Amino acid sequence: MTDTVPYYEDFLEIKKKIWSMLDNAVKDRSSPFRIPVFICGSQSDLDGRIVVLRKSDKSNNLVQYHSDIRSDKIEKLKSNKNAAMLFYDKDEKIQVRLKVECTINHNNDVTKESWSKTQHISRKCYLVDNGPGTESDIPTSGLKPELDNFDYTKEQSEEGYKNFTVIQCKIKSIEWLYLAAKGHRRARFDFENNLGSENTISRDYWLVP
Repeated sequence: MTDTVPYYEDFLEIKKKIWSMLDNAVKDRSSPFRIPVFICGSQSDLDGRIVVLRKSDKSNNLVQYHSDIRSDKIEKLKSNKNAAMLFYDKDEKIQVRLKVECTINHNNDVTKESWSKTQHISRKCYLVDNGPGTESDIPTSGLKPELDNFDYTKEQSEEGYKNFTVIQCKIKSIEWLYLAAKGHRRARFDFENNLGSENTISRDYWLVP
């Protein structure tokens, strides 16, 4: 069986496919692109974790996800705002790697807008007394017993806003790998600035898979 997809050897079609998969992942909970690996830190302390893709914005060339201001990744990003994101879809046979520059949003217009769209059930993790990664003497969710269920009110959930953070990831480069039956294809798109239009791409080039 040969691969006859339009994005096999066409830069424009590849970019259309990437943004289509990112956009779909924001809406589709079952999309593999919804939970990329996010990697940040320094040369001596690199760290990776799964995050949930919450926004895909081609016009501004960015993606974003939610976090807790007390997470250890926040200090890492304050020291080094450069990070990487890895997406992989087994069925599509596509891997996408993003090199990004991160902005931490906390208690500002960006977080207010995102918080207003956050479901009641999703606010639970921001109600923990201690931040993610805090050492504990016992196995724990971090929540008080009266909150460790889904009976807490919308008003109670508002308490979590003080911990709510939005990480905006401005894309500096995209690397795409397609595991095709008739021969893999790999390409890279570098951005000269981060405005997001087609004219901002300084170089599109093929790589040996």
